[in-house]
Amino acid sequence: MAHDAPEIVEVSKTRVACDGGVGGHPRVWLQMPSDQNWVECPYCDARFVLKEGADAGH
Repeated sequence: MAHDAPEIVEVSKTRVACDGGVGGHPRVWLQMPSDQNWVECPYCDARFVLKEGADAGH
């Protein structure tokens, strides 16, 4: 059985919400650690990556 690669979403803030899309999972708020520019959703494995040039302080 083939497994789809997790979704990669470019964002402009270090705090993001994920609900897995239609029929996905409960909404969770995720905070990027100060030492990396990405965070993964523990439910659906979507990876949120800070856009190039975005202010990591917000």
